[in-house]
Amino acid sequence: MSILLVDDHAVVRQGYASLLRALMPAMEVREAATGEEALLRVQDSVPHLVIMDFGLPGISGLETTRRLRQRLPQLRVLFFSMHDELPLVRQALEAGASGYLTKSSAPEVLIEAVRRVLAGHAYIEQPLATQLACHRQQDASDPRLQSMTQRELEIFVMLAKGTPTRQIAEQLSISSKTVSNHLTLLKSKLQVSSHAELVHLGIDMGVVRKAG
Repeated sequence: MSILLVDDHAVVRQGYASLLRALMPAMEVREAATGEEALLRVQDSVPHLVIMDFGLPGISGLETTRRLRQRLPQLRVLFFSMHDELPLVRQALEAGASGYLTKSSAPEVLIEAVRRVLAGHAYIEQPLATQLACHRQQDASDPRLQSMTQRELEIFVMLAKGTPTRQIAEQLSISSKTVSNHLTLLKSKLQVSSHAELVHLGIDMGVVRKAG
């Protein structure tokens, strides 16, 4: 069986690839640094599972997943991300992912998720699964969130968490100017005039949890 691990940070990607090879020695683990590269690699050889990062340069992890699933409806995708915000988890599942867990998970949790998704089951990290269940009845998806592009939502969540613009750019492998352009569009869409108002609105909309 084979896994394609998609992550644009080489040290992180190679570290997790080595971990998977060590803990699942029968598994072939291939790597891709971008969504575009992942699409090409899957075209050459279809893996049994794709482990997908959320924030990729160019084609996002969400869009890559949508394209892969349109081409190969049976392909299983497990998101493995630094994000733990429910709107992003929901988008990943709506894009066709079979599972979602965060990079703060212990190695054995990653291996368990891989095994369960490969076996045909869904897997969502327990704290996230609990939050999704609690919010299902009063769906927390605000219509304003649905109007955002994937990249805008990702930047909005990171800004609401207090992440500086420069750090957002570094983590998403895009320029600070691109981040600023997205924020300008967001302020227009959400009818606010400052970054501080965006942060407060993000908290009010429930895209991040209040501290304490």
